[in-house]
Amino acid sequence: MSEMPDPESSADRIVASLHNVDEKVNALREQRINDPDDLCDKMFKVAAPTLAGLVFGKLFELAWRKSVGRKAVLPDGTTDKRKELALNLVFGVASAGLGALVSQLSDRGSQALVDRRHSRQSRRIRWNRGIR
Repeated sequence: MSEMPDPESSADRIVASLHNVDEKVNALREQRINDPDDLCDKMFKVAAPTLAGLVFGKLFELAWRKSVGRKAVLPDGTTDKRKELALNLVFGVASAGLGALVSQLSDRGSQALVDRRHSRQSRRIRWNRGIR
C-alpha cells in the first residue's frame, strides 16, 4: 500500500517556505527604505550618462565624417572598397572604445554629483539640529 504523506509536515514545509519569502521581502523593503537616492537622483544617474554618450557619439561621428570619412573616395568619385572597409572597422572600434570611456566617466561623475548633494544635505540637517 502506498503511504499518504503526512499533512502536518507538508504544512510545516509550506509555512517555512512562506517565512523565507517573508524574510526576503522584508530585507528588500528595508533596502528600499534605507536607500538615500530619491527618484530624481535615480533618473539623473540614468539620464546623464545616456545623454553624454549620445552627444559624444554624434560629435565623434560628425568629426570622423569631416576628417577621415571621405578618404575612401577616389578622385573619379568611386570608393575604394578595401579602404572603406578598413576605415569603417577603425571607426567602429574607436567609437565603441571612446563611447564606453565617456559613458563610464559620466556615470562616475553623475554618481559623484549625487553623493555630493547627499553630503551637503546631511551637513545642512546636522547644522539645523545644532550638531556641528
